[in-house]
Amino acid sequence: MIQYLPVLLVFVLYFTGIPIAYALFGAAIFYFTFFDAGMPPDLVLQKFITATASFPLLAIPFFVMAGSVMNYSGISKKLMQMAEVLTGHMIGGLAQVNVVLSTMMGGVSGSANADAAMQSKILVPQMEQRGYSRPFSAAITAASSAISPVIPPGITMIIYALIAQVSVGKMFAAGYVPGLIMAASLMVTVSLISRKRGYQPLRETRASGAELGRQFLDSVWSLSLPFGIILGLRFGLFTPTEAGAMAVLASALIGVFIYKELKLEHIKPIFLDTIYGTGTVVLIIVSASVFGYYLNWEQIPQSLTEELLLITENKWAMLAILNVFLLMIGMFLEGGAALIIVAPLLVPVVVALGVDPVHFGMIIIVNIMLGGVTPPFGSMMFTTCSVTRVAVADFVKEVWPFILALLFALMVVTYFPALIMFLPNMM
Repeated sequence: MIQYLPVLLVFVLYFTGIPIAYALFGAAIFYFTFFDAGMPPDLVLQKFITATASFPLLAIPFFVMAGSVMNYSGISKKLMQMAEVLTGHMIGGLAQVNVVLSTMMGGVSGSANADAAMQSKILVPQMEQRGYSRPFSAAITAASSAISPVIPPGITMIIYALIAQVSVGKMFAAGYVPGLIMAASLMVTVSLISRKRGYQPLRETRASGAELGRQFLDSVWSLSLPFGIILGLRFGLFTPTEAGAMAVLASALIGVFIYKELKLEHIKPIFLDTIYGTGTVVLIIVSASVFGYYLNWEQIPQSLTEELLLITENKWAMLAILNVFLLMIGMFLEGGAALIIVAPLLVPVVVALGVDPVHFGMIIIVNIMLGGVTPPFGSMMFTTCSVTRVAVADFVKEVWPFILALLFALMVVTYFPALIMFLPNMM
């Protein structure tokens, strides 16, 4: 059992507060230094360096920068206005706007925590002024932010694609349907709660066709960016890496010449956001590459596949077991850490049962996002609670209906693969 010691060590280091990148790298170095002399430590360090020489990794800084440029260019503001026009007349109008804005923001930020922080600052105070309780406002903000990384382009999708060796473009295409299912589930839940509590619409009447048309024209550049990326990938106009560069260029041009909100003074914070975001993500990925080298060296994924196949060879039963496992992991591990640790172990299992790795990628990402909302260590829970100054206990009381809604969405994503794979199979 000594070959499993680094896996245990990763969890021990992570729960003692060591960043996941250092935990992964440290566990692998510890193993090859003290327990297996067959791989010299200097070759392990070489693996760490060579892992950075990956062309698909260039997509990460481009998409991180694109998200930052979009936030400074006024694109986020236009999406907010469009969300208000679309759903402001519904019961629980501002809460519905919260969900729709997160869905639209998926193509902008691609980050659940960034979306949660932004909406906690912008929407939660407005919701409180209109009679919504602050814990309810924080809960729907955290729950809706789970949609953002599922709608392309999300950094989580790129990380999974690199781990599972699948097409980044197909992962992007697979994200739309799960994201829309999550949004619909949350909107129905918001409507039911709002009717019971008497939360009023944001506006008295539904927007007229003319008003919708005007707002659409005003927001069309913001709305077109995510779809433009997918269409460009679909028709082979650019690779996923080049798509990130195109997103930066397009959002900068829109911010300068159309919305005229992107200024020279925004260049420094944009670069700082990009450097910080890229450094964090890439360090995790290369550390995971070294840890994956240890897993393959000991053939742990193959062993785990054989053990799990002894339980059942029915892929639907296996997906149910893995969903329970992933939900439990998500309750204790931060989403990115959970993805990096469990994806290399579980992908061979589902592939052996005939599950498409792109489909499983969406299952695991939705699970991870659900974990980000769930106590005791949900990252979006802590983000919204810290920004809105809501006690975690009060947040937990309000968030359970939304967790159930996201669980329903997870079941649909898991057991209706034709829905999820429709767009990827066209590519």
